[in-house]
Amino acid sequence: MIKLMLVDDHAVLRDGLKNILEMETDMEVVGEAINGNEAISKVAEFSPDVILMDINIPEKNGIEATSVIKKSFPSVKVLILTMYTHDEYFMSAIREGADGYLLKDAPSQHVIDAIRSVANGQSVIHPAMTKKFLNFNAFKEEEPIKASSKDSLLTEREKDVLMCLVEGMNNKEIAQKLFISDKTVKIHVSNIFKKLNVKSRSQVVIYAVQNHLVPLP
Repeated sequence: MIKLMLVDDHAVLRDGLKNILEMETDMEVVGEAINGNEAISKVAEFSPDVILMDINIPEKNGIEATSVIKKSFPSVKVLILTMYTHDEYFMSAIREGADGYLLKDAPSQHVIDAIRSVANGQSVIHPAMTKKFLNFNAFKEEEPIKASSKDSLLTEREKDVLMCLVEGMNNKEIAQKLFISDKTVKIHVSNIFKKLNVKSRSQVVIYAVQNHLVPLP
């Protein structure tokens, strides 16, 4: 059973989401919160597996609450569910440890599938956010990129493919950009997944953000 906590200051949205989620036989809403501080205090009380976190909530916002929760309860998964498509929100949420980022216009089944994926240790990003990742303004004031030990295992060609994955390209688009075959792309993608210990393209994007693998503009 996946134990869920809903964090949103709109009761109608919480109630609607709760009704949808509790129709699933493997999910149970164990707690709710209407602001960031309440969310933080209720994690210890309810021990949720996954928190669905809105960003625009009173007191501490969702990103600030996520930061505190992930530091104190690293095993708890946080799935951002918001209406905001701004790059800076997405970047900040991922950097503070969010395990996924969905928009509220996502179909109910997409949210349900995302919860299961996050609970299983995977990461989920709304498709619309992958393209927006190309706007690197959020990095302008940050410290220089740091190479990670895993990144050093990648070949130069794998790094090229990694950046194409971050840009949201499919295998065919990567092949065309790098002038290689689709089969070669598949091999490189498989090697990247193994070396970075990720299971999905969404996880590749999150890994790239969290490990400063995105070049400055």
